[in-house]
Formats: sequence, structure tokens, C-alpha cells
Amino acid sequence: MFAEILTIGDELLTGHTVDSNSAYIAQKLTEKGYWVRRKTTVGDDVEEIKTVVREILSRKPSVLIISGGLGPTHDDVTMLAVAEALGKKLVLREDCLKRIEEFYRELYEKGLIDDPKLNEARKKMAYLPEGAESLKNTEGAAPGAYIEHEGVKIFVLPGMPREMKAMLENEVLPKLGERKFIQRKLLAEITDESKLAPILNETLKKFPVRIHSSPKGFGKYIGIILFGEDEEIIEKAKKFMEEKGIRFEEGW
Repeated sequence: MFAEILTIGDELLTGHTVDSNSAYIAQKLTEKGYWVRRKTTVGDDVEEIKTVVREILSRKPSVLIISGGLGPTHDDVTMLAVAEALGKKLVLREDCLKRIEEFYRELYEKGLIDDPKLNEARKKMAYLPEGAESLKNTEGAAPGAYIEHEGVKIFVLPGMPREMKAMLENEVLPKLGERKFIQRKLLAEITDESKLAPILNETLKKFPVRIHSSPKGFGKYIGIILFGEDEEIIEKAKKFMEEKGIRFEEGW
């Protein structure tokens, strides 16, 4: 169950904005049992986005989550690029248009904007790739999109973290089914990661688990995260390492 993440925005490449979205998405996908194989970032360029989307799809991940570039300005080109990458047209969605109109009316009634009327920039956000399911944005104007393409589940989400997180929790994760992976954090009482390495290699060969190690500095603990399909597999892997002389404490 592999997944990939694509974040979009010139501000991410210049360092003006830290890409916290991909870390959050990766964490949630891992909890759902997906192994995030790659995270990619590109700027607000149609051809760049198209190229990367096609490259990712050629690797056949189970899930591709795209974040960023759904707003009303000239550089918000993600929906267009995704549509072209899939060989689809952009179509105006009346349901999305209605929701966008309601959103700006609510802002106007709260005194946050001076004009609630739809203009071309606002209307632009109501265009989705043909055949896509719209994803509700409870925190902003731009809808997301869900498309299945040749066995890959593609989700297109906003870049604003508040909007992205709400859409991920409410719209995306329910479509990914129940959690399949369990992760367990341990502290290994060993001072040198190089001494731990051969034991980890043996464990990986013997048990269907994945292991992440994170050194806490020489002379201290080494953090271990065990990923497995159930608690029994994780416990067997832990006991095997203990038999090899590793002492563990729970948590980090």
C-alpha cells in the first residue's frame, strides 16, 4: 500500500513558506497503513505539475495526494494541470459554484469583504476535471477533487494548512478505509547505531515489519518505530531483538 505526496507552490521552493502540509499528510497516511514512498514539490507551473503527476502515476501508487494551487489567482493552476495530465477537460461545476457563492456571502455578512458577488477569479475555483468528485472545503472557498485513474486514488487539496487538514480529515481519510498499520515507538538502550544496524537487518528479514531508527546522540538512547499489520507481529519482532541483547523502553 504505497502512497505519494505532491505539494505545489513557488513559495515552498523559495523557502518563504515551510512545507508543513506534506509532513501532516504523511503522518496521517502512515496511520492508515500506507507507506509514503516519495514526497515531491514543484512550483506553480502547469507543465511542471503535469510532468510530475504523470511520473508519479507511472509508478502506480495506491494513493496520490496533491496539495496547493486551488485559489482564485493567476498562479493557482493545479486543477488545470491535473486535468491535462489525465487527458481530461476542466468543467464548471454548478454545485461548487453555489458553495463558493455562499462562502463569499457569509464573509460579506460578517463584514470581512466588501463585495459578495461572483467574479471570474472566484468562479475559476468551481472548475474541476471532468468526472471528478468534489471534496467539500469547510474552511475556505476552493473545493478539492477526488479522481480514480487507472487504479490510483488521486486527491487534490488546498494548500492553506487549515483548509487542507479539514479536507483531509473529513473527506479523504474516510475514503481510504480502516487503519491497517500499527506503529509502536521504543527507546533502545544502546549507545551506537552501528551496533544496532545488524540486528535491525536480521529483524527485517525474519518479520513482515518496517523499522525506522532515530539516534538521540552518542551515549544515549536510539529511538525505534516498529510498523506492522498487528500487535502480535510487532511484539514478536521486539522480542527477537531483545533476545539479541537489546533492551527497550516504551515511548520516546
